[in-house]
Amino acid sequence: MAQPDCRLCGGTGWKIVEHIAAEEGAKRVSWERPSPVTGELKRVWAVPCDCTGGDRTARTLARARIPRRYEHCDFENFDTDLYDTRESAAWNRSLEQAKLVVEVFARDYPVGTETGLLVMGPCGAGKTHLAVSALKQIVLRGHIGLFYDYRELLKEIQASYNPENQSTELGVLEPVLTADVLLLDDLGASKPSPWALETVGHILNTRYNDRRITMLTTNYLDSAATTPASPGPRLPSGQAVATSLEDVLADRLGMRIRSRLYEMCRTVELFAPDYRREVRQAGRVKS
Repeated sequence: MAQPDCRLCGGTGWKIVEHIAAEEGAKRVSWERPSPVTGELKRVWAVPCDCTGGDRTARTLARARIPRRYEHCDFENFDTDLYDTRESAAWNRSLEQAKLVVEVFARDYPVGTETGLLVMGPCGAGKTHLAVSALKQIVLRGHIGLFYDYRELLKEIQASYNPENQSTELGVLEPVLTADVLLLDDLGASKPSPWALETVGHILNTRYNDRRITMLTTNYLDSAATTPASPGPRLPSGQAVATSLEDVLADRLGMRIRSRLYEMCRTVELFAPDYRREVRQAGRVKS
């Protein structure tokens, strides 16, 4: 909403922009009028005023379906220095390395960005925070981006089959298939079914063939959870990180889809304790 006392727009939400008119014979792109001071011919048009910037940001994030819970997420408030013991220093390095990769991806998009990102790690490690930070930066630069929770997307598609529902499968899928950047959060969260695997496979293959960028987050890794027989994922220091999950990502998606993701996305592994449990709940945030 425009500010009623704005000196630029007078509360209308629109400000006037003037540029000297193009040379004679050039294509006209807006109407022209002479300057009241010099008589010089100028092109004049209205653009959204700076005072509506907050509203524009909110509308942009809403169009991208970024949940309000994650609207605050950005790279600046992603803390990579949470743990201050010698044994847990590797967790900080893992957070820092993941942040660097995702931040560079967002900064450079779309230049040199031929693959998306698959951010993998335990619950509460900060995967969604990083991915949303990237999506926000991209959409606020004017690109079309879309956030979907994996389970919610499948539910919306299923609901479209109900004849009493006004939405259609095509209506749900069209923006998912055509967005410049799709962020699919919590991949593999629901138990796989033939229909779910076929639907997800269709989405990923279509975006891959159309050279559209996809970001994904998942709690499921490419190696089994830590057990005495199978040590599972480890931090750079060699310390094991338990995922509390028995399945690996290929179990939740199938080998065909997992293989496709190797081509579509750069894998970013993020290993740290559950922030909500280890830091926030325990009140051990560093001062």
